[in-house]
Amino acid sequence: MTSRPLVLLSDGSIDSDALRSARLTRAEIHQAVRAAGVGDLGDVAAVVLETNGKLSVIVRSKVGDGSALADLEN
Repeated sequence: MTSRPLVLLSDGSIDSDALRSARLTRAEIHQAVRAAGVGDLGDVAAVVLETNGKLSVIVRSKVGDGSALADLEN
């Protein structure tokens, strides 16, 4: 687990270095996106590895002003 939330996907693009750091696979990101009811990575603003080890998926239509993303590690 990380000490701060870690962005694994931003604006539809997976960050390979962040995945490696988090010891996760692209398949796990795809699974989290599907579980959130999203079929297109392009519709995702961010996938975040939270400090509790869970993946949060934020879709573009729900990002609002982005204030909940302010503390994220890129």
